[in-house]
Amino acid sequence: MINQIIFVSIAYLIGSLSFGIIVSKVIGSVDPRTIGSKNPGATNVLRGGNKMAAILTLLGDLLKATFLIMLAKWMNFNDTVITLTALAVLLGHIFPIYYQFKGGKGVATALGVFLGLDVLFAAAILCIWIMTFLIWRYSSLAAIIASLSAPVMAYFFQLSNAFIFLTILIAVIVLFRHESNIKNLIHGTEQGFKK
Repeated sequence: MINQIIFVSIAYLIGSLSFGIIVSKVIGSVDPRTIGSKNPGATNVLRGGNKMAAILTLLGDLLKATFLIMLAKWMNFNDTVITLTALAVLLGHIFPIYYQFKGGKGVATALGVFLGLDVLFAAAILCIWIMTFLIWRYSSLAAIIASLSAPVMAYFFQLSNAFIFLTILIAVIVLFRHESNIKNLIHGTEQGFKK
């Protein structure tokens, strides 16, 4: 029990590592917290004009979650502990202890969680994100639709009840983090990417 609590706590600390901030400092790119949406996520890093920094941010924020979920599975933790691990790394990313609890919106990290749970499930969610983005060119809208589709896809892929519940929680968290984007989408002021 103690080991599981420690593991979940470590998941939060690892989740608190913001690769958008780390990568921008290491390679001397623009701090994403000073431009665009002020969000340290991959999309805002891309707005800074450095594609490599955006790719490294995406991979870092995604793989930290995938690594922890796969490690929890390897340690034979039950679905409840894996769910708590997933929430810990996601909440760490959104509310990082190292950056005054001001983090990203959790999209890449959520996808990393999904990848750790089931590769085909994650691929399906990614395809939904890509298709939505290619049609409307809004990263935020793609994230919202993909997250809302996750519980349905989790049921379709016959994931456990604990993991289906996890996808519902993640969808709620992503919607909460995109509240301002939803308002901008409604009013036609959301910043998208040109076709």
